[in-house]
Amino acid sequence: MLKLFRGAWRGLDVFRRLVHLVLMLAVFVTAVAIFSQGAPVLPGSAALVMAPSGQLTEQPYGDALEQALEQLAGQERPQTDLRDLVDALRAARDDERIKALYLDLDSLLSADLVKLQRLGRELDAFRETGRTIVAYGDYFTQQQYYLAAHADEVYLHPSGVVYLDGYGRFRTYYRSAIDKLRIDWHVFRVGEYKSFVEPYVRDDMSAEDRRSSMEWLSGLWRAYQADVTRARGLDDDVIGRYADEFATRLEAARGDLAVLALEAGLVDELRTRDQVQARMVELAGLDDKRHSFRQVGTGAYVAATREPDTHSSKVGVIVASGEILDGEQPPGLVGGDTLSRLLRQARHDEAIEAVVLRIDSPGGSKFASEIIQREVQLLRQAGKPVIASMSGVAASGGYFIAMDADEIYAAPSTITGSIGIGAYFPTFTRSLDALGIHVDGVGTTPLSGQFRVDRELSEEAASILQLALEDGYRDFIEGVASARNLSVEQVDRIARGRVWIGETAKQLGLVDHLGGLDDAIAAAATHAALGDDYGVTYLRKELSLRESIALEFATKTRGFLGEPGARRPDVVQRMLGHLGAELERLARLNDPQHLYYHCRCDLR
Repeated sequence: MLKLFRGAWRGLDVFRRLVHLVLMLAVFVTAVAIFSQGAPVLPGSAALVMAPSGQLTEQPYGDALEQALEQLAGQERPQTDLRDLVDALRAARDDERIKALYLDLDSLLSADLVKLQRLGRELDAFRETGRTIVAYGDYFTQQQYYLAAHADEVYLHPSGVVYLDGYGRFRTYYRSAIDKLRIDWHVFRVGEYKSFVEPYVRDDMSAEDRRSSMEWLSGLWRAYQADVTRARGLDDDVIGRYADEFATRLEAARGDLAVLALEAGLVDELRTRDQVQARMVELAGLDDKRHSFRQVGTGAYVAATREPDTHSSKVGVIVASGEILDGEQPPGLVGGDTLSRLLRQARHDEAIEAVVLRIDSPGGSKFASEIIQREVQLLRQAGKPVIASMSGVAASGGYFIAMDADEIYAAPSTITGSIGIGAYFPTFTRSLDALGIHVDGVGTTPLSGQFRVDRELSEEAASILQLALEDGYRDFIEGVASARNLSVEQVDRIARGRVWIGETAKQLGLVDHLGGLDDAIAAAATHAALGDDYGVTYLRKELSLRESIALEFATKTRGFLGEPGARRPDVVQRMLGHLGAELERLARLNDPQHLYYHCRCDLR
């Protein structure tokens, strides 16, 4: 019997190895097939389909292996690289194969106004070629509708809605919860407008934060209305009245949300999906295999049309997107060491003669910001001009890493400023005491054990943190004064943690020019005396061979399987998502001294 079991086991083991070998062979053959493919073959005539998914970003979040695993599992966080959309639209302008542009905006979840404006300008340029842009939505959120407004034809489902709710800034406050948990959350800050620490010491928004926020939110809303009414050819007050009188108008429309949008002139017609498909067939022709219109997606189109740059002289673009943290960080976060290495790479690369630092960051670690600032200074000392280009937000630490550039460009709607500093240090002695846990001991100096979270924060330790904070604020405003040719007193008056939009920041002298990334690249070339013969190269964190293979394999495999659309979270999921994001953000903050140049100026 024992021999029989041994024989069966050996048979099963041989079978297991055989199956394993077959599977490995299948994976190898699949990988060879995927990597042996050349550039995608484009149809001779088609509509370009632009279907941004999730968040519109300057730089997608996540390291290569993380992205690869999430893609293969179909669990990647939905996000769309703005550069891909811009490059696709620019290539399509001169491509006779592209007969029309179809905007499918249902999966776009979030985008700040600066990114929407940049994409809107590219849509307008495509529209000027005489080819038709069609936008369709089952319903349009405010961000989705901004892009739809730039189309020639805007269609809404008969059961849809155009929901424009303006701009708001609502935060979750934790003071009462912290008290109930018996946590002592020690907060330090310089600047009465430095509000990122307020949720831990208040249950509501401070008067200073309310006043400052309302000012820049109103500026964004005015800009949104002006852009949309211009794109749609509407009267100036149409968008404002649509939002302000929504309930009253809806009653007059007998509750029909789609008719309400149609009567306001926000859409051209109410059509079902098949009716819009029929219109696209008229514009681009019928694809018998798809039983739809002839089309090509932006991902495949960019892969087929983007060519490597061969210029000997280049402007390097380095993207600083996300919170600024100490050390090495993946794309979508700004690591002090990671970004510094890219700036150093640009300094030693003879082909790169100027650098544009594209910033989309609310700031973060004071120490990491200073590490990056030094590399910007070294670039300039090496004779290479540095132009800072601000995207949706470049505030607090995001402004700190920009201030030493030769010139600073901001969009009129950029959120910037927030020149201030804050810190917090929670202690859990009362929480532990409630559980019957106590800490005691001895130390050789007064500093021994001072900054343990399981001990009370002494007056001496609090004084150390406050003094370090005040020194950090002096460093910040003195640095701004020196870089911007202002007095320290002038900077202090416009600092104190206050947030400004780019248009106001220019008036205050915090930025030099209002303009986008293209303007900043042109300025960098001018500073370096490159003339018109130069290329543009994006410097990114280099991937290892293993990371490159994993990401390429996952990306092309997903290409075979199709790209999933972003699923809209419901109200409860959004609420829990905000709380989870806040806890995740707290967990990753890692400044060595717990000091932060940080702006909580996100919109929700």
